Amino acid sequence: MGNETLGDAKKAKNDEFYTQYADIEKEMNAYLEYNPDAFRGKTVLLPCDDPEWSNFTKYFAQNFDTFGLNRLISTSYAPNSKPTGISYQPTLFELDSPEFDEAKTQANGKIFTLTRDKTGDGVIDVEDLEWAYLEGDGDFRSEEIKALRDEADIIITNPPFSLFREFLNWIVEADKHFVILGNMNAVTYKEVFPLIKNNQMWLGATRSGVGSMYFHIFDDAPKKTGQIVDEQGKVLQTIGNSAWFTNIEHGIRHKKLELMSMSDNMKFSKHQGVKGGYAKYDNYDAIEVPRVEAVPSDFDGVMGVPITFLGKYNPDQFEILGMCENGDLYGLKTKTYTTAECKRAYMDKFGKQGTYDLNASGVVIQNGILEKVYQRILIRHRKAGK
Repeated sequence: MGNETLGDAKKAKNDEFYTQYADIEKEMNAYLEYNPDAFRGKTVLLPCDDPEWSNFTKYFAQNFDTFGLNRLISTSYAPNSKPTGISYQPTLFELDSPEFDEAKTQANGKIFTLTRDKTGDGVIDVEDLEWAYLEGDGDFRSEEIKALRDEADIIITNPPFSLFREFLNWIVEADKHFVILGNMNAVTYKEVFPLIKNNQMWLGATRSGVGSMYFHIFDDAPKKTGQIVDEQGKVLQTIGNSAWFTNIEHGIRHKKLELMSMSDNMKFSKHQGVKGGYAKYDNYDAIEVPRVEAVPSDFDGVMGVPITFLGKYNPDQFEILGMCENGDLYGLKTKTYTTAECKRAYMDKFGKQGTYDLNASGVVIQNGILEKVYQRILIRHRKAGK
C-alpha cells in the first residue's frame, strides 16, 4: 500500500464500524466450547480497536478472570488520522483521567492494558483497565504496534476491511493465532485463498458468509443504505457477506455435512448434461455444483462449489484443490480460451460485440452457448486415510 496511511484507507472506504457485543460473545463461545482453555494464560492483543467504544475491549476485560487471561492489550488509532466527517467522542473514562491531554488525544493513539486488580475488589475486570498514550498514531504497521503484536499470543479485532489483505499478512508473518472480521469475498484473494486451501486459516463458527451482519457506527457517520436504529437508539450499519476468519479450532469446523446422491440432487441443478443433471465444465475436469446443498455424496471426482461452501467445509470430509480463476495458479485448467473465442462467446450470449471473460471462472455449455459461472472453489471428497 506504499505510503498510504490507515486514515487514508478509512477515508476512502468508510471503515469506521464497531462490532456488537452479542456477535463477539457468540463467536468466542464456539472456541471455548471446543476448548475451555482456549484463552487461558494467553496475552490477547486487540489492535485497530478504539478501546473506549469497542465491545472487543469490554468483552475480554469483563471476562478476564473467567478466561484465565494473562494480559489484555488494546490499542486505538489517533482521531486526527481518522476519516473527515466522523467526529471523535471522548468518554468520561478519558476526560476524568489525570493523564488526559487534549493535544495528545487528537494526535496519538492510546493503549489500554489489563493485568491486575487495580480497584482491589477481588476480581480483574473492565474497571481495572489502565491506559496511556502511544508514542505514535497507533497504525498497526508501526514498529510500536508490531512490538505489541510480537509479544501477544492471540490477535482479535475488526480491522479496516479495505486493509484486510495487509492486516492478515501482518498477522501471518508473526505466526500468531487470530480471530478477525472481513468480507467473505476475501477468500478469493490470491494472498488469502492459499491459507484456506492449506488449512492454515478457516471461517469462524458463527458466520458462513451468507446474509448480513450489523455494526454500530457513530451518529454523525455518513448516511448510507442499510442503516437501522436499534432499541437503544444507536445507529447500526449492515455489511453484507461479512465473516469471521480464524486459525483457532472450533467444533463446527468438524461437523459432517449431510449429503444426498446425485440423482436425489437433480432438483437443485440449474444445468443438464451429465448423470444426475450436473453439468461438466468445458475448461476444468470437474462438475458444476450450483448450491452447497447439491454437493453429491456419490461423486469421486472434482466438484466446483460456491464460496459459501467454506461455511460448511469440514477438512476431515473434503479437500480443497484450488479455485476457478484466471491465472491457473493450481494447474487445474484443461482449456484456456483465446481472445477470438471470448469475443464469439460474448456475441452468442448478448447479441452484440464485446469480450466475455471466460477464463475467469468455470464454463458450462447451455443450449450451445458458453456460460461463465460465478466464482467456484474446486473440491473433492477426502479418501479414507488421507
